Amino acid sequence: MGKKFRETFTVNGEQLLKKIKDLIAEGNVRKITIHDKSGRELISFPLTVGVVGTVLLPVFAAVGALAALIGECTISVEREE
Repeated sequence: MGKKFRETFTVNGEQLLKKIKDLIAEGNVRKITIHDKSGRELISFPLTVGVVGTVLLPVFAAVGALAALIGECTISVEREE
């Protein structure tokens, strides 16, 4: 099992879904958490090895709806080396 570390990104609502898709495509992401600009957690979802396609559709729908409602947000990403 590899070492875990955390990264954060600040994006605006319209960039949110694209950034989430890009992070998932990288493959070493284990958990994604989205916070509003005041730091309150809005949504958090784990990603396990082998999660692809239709399994992620509900997540993308939720993130898309969230993106329409918020301005700036922070994405916290837990990765594994």
